[in-house]
Formats: sequence, C-alpha cells, structure tokens
Amino acid sequence: MLASLSSGPARAQAEWPSRPLRFVVPYPPGGPTDILGRVVAQQLAQRLPQPVVVENRGGASGTLGSGEVARSAPDGATFLVNASIHVIIPHLNPQIPFDTLAAFEPVTNIARVPLMLVVNKDLPVRSVPELVAWLKQNGARASYGSSGIGAAPHLAGELFKQLTGTQMAHVPYRGSGPAVADLMAGNIQLMFDSMPSSAGAVREGQLRALAVSTAERVAAFPELPTVAEAGVPGYEISTWYGIWAPARTPAPIVSALQRAVAAAVATPEAKARLEALGAEPVADSPEDFAAFTRAEYERWGRLVRDAKIEAQ
Repeated sequence: MLASLSSGPARAQAEWPSRPLRFVVPYPPGGPTDILGRVVAQQLAQRLPQPVVVENRGGASGTLGSGEVARSAPDGATFLVNASIHVIIPHLNPQIPFDTLAAFEPVTNIARVPLMLVVNKDLPVRSVPELVAWLKQNGARASYGSSGIGAAPHLAGELFKQLTGTQMAHVPYRGSGPAVADLMAGNIQLMFDSMPSSAGAVREGQLRALAVSTAERVAAFPELPTVAEAGVPGYEISTWYGIWAPARTPAPIVSALQRAVAAAVATPEAKARLEALGAEPVADSPEDFAAFTRAEYERWGRLVRDAKIEAQ
C-alpha cells in the first residue's frame, strides 16, 4: 500500500495530459488575457500530446469564468488564465463565491505587461499635457473605459485623476475587447489599456497612443514617453497575467504545466509575439508565483481602499 501511495504523484505526472486541456479565459475574445492565453495555448499544443482549447467565459469582472474553474475537478484538465484582477476583485466584492487564494493552485506568471494611454484618434490631443488641459475644460463630458471595475486599467485611470486633478467618468466593460471597440467608435474618449489589446489598433492608426504607464519606456513603442516623464510625476502602474489550476490539483501536474509554459514562452515565435505586444515573459515557478500573488493581493487591496473603489 505504501508503495502504491508513493507512486501516485509520479503516475499522475507520467500520464498527464491524458485528455484535451481547457484554458478558461474569463473575458470575451480580443482582450489582452485572451490574446496572451492563445499565444501560450498555441505553443503548448505543439509540445503536448493533447490539444489545448481556449474557452471564453466572460462576465462579472472575470468571476463567472474563474468560478467555473474553481468548481472544476482537480484532474489537470481545466485551468484559468487571468490577469491581476484575479487578486483585486475580492477587495471590491467580498461576496464572490470562491476564495481567490484558497480555491486555486498558482501555476505560473505568464508575463508582465505595461498599460498604454490611448485616445480616440479624433480627440484633439497629442500629448499627456494636452490631454490634461482638455480634461480640465471638458471633464464633465469625458469618459474613460476599462476591462472592468477594479481591474488595473480602472485603477490606472483613477490614479491619473488623482495625480492630475482632473475628472472623467469611468465606464466598465466586460473585457478590453468591447472597450477598445467603443473607444475606436468615439463612445468613450480614452483608456489605460493593456498593451496587447491596443497595440494593433495603434499601429494601424485606429487609436492614438500618448504614453505608457511603466517607470521606463517600452521597447515595443520606444517613441512613447512614460506618463511620469510626460508631466505626471510619480505615476507608475502595470498589470500581469497568470495561470491557475483548481485547488488540490496534484503538484506534479502543476509543475509539469509550468515547465511546459516556460518552454513555450521561450520559443522564438512566442517571444517575438509577446515582445511585439509589449509583454515581458516571466514563467516563474509555482512557488514563486504563489508568493507573488499573495504579495499582489495585499498591494492591490491597499490601492482599492485608498481610492475608495467599490463594486457597482
């Protein structure tokens, strides 16, 4: 019996994956989480003996899809791909039907990603100072979009308002994809969007980028200043994207997926794709990612409390 028990984890790892993998993205198609998840899934499908299927389950700031994964069997078949909102949402809505930290096994951080300050191409501003001046004159009718209440793009907009003394209404969407579409249509005026979802529209001239949110410029758009160097001292914010398994998923399976993801994002094709989107590959260990998510849970919680943001 002891021999059988000791061989269980090794057998689970050796047999994994024995059936197709589901990567649940808790947002509509086209947003940054969806884009990064598909980049990783495409590379994994070339390295694993089973297909990797990306399923979009949008709604409730990501909690519908996340809850589906939390309730899934811990058999190594279903995983969650989510952004930093995963550790922010509990501070906004304590009533969500799962514990963000306890209901999941952290697998790996896929990438760190800057936010890009983008405006509708017809808005009469071409720099951060011009945007601040425009908002001070037109703030009553100005609005900015985000991928959801409490997501990093939302907090980025609130931080910008605080540091510049401007006003604008926040319009939350069910993901970055619908928000970007409304921004291009002129229904909102600006966004602090995750770079992967706006980079293409900026390069095609459908949106105008003014700055990046990080402390340093980004190699994918070296001509763009940081918000801080463009005239808003102290401004810095970014987001990240990771993979989680349901709680109690065997450690050998979690480790096997982490190694596969690390190999996937290290390929020239994936690295080029991620870097073109402004994303910095990470692929850290499950242990490091677990410590990181706990620290981020505390950091974002402080930001939410300081900004007095509540779920609506």
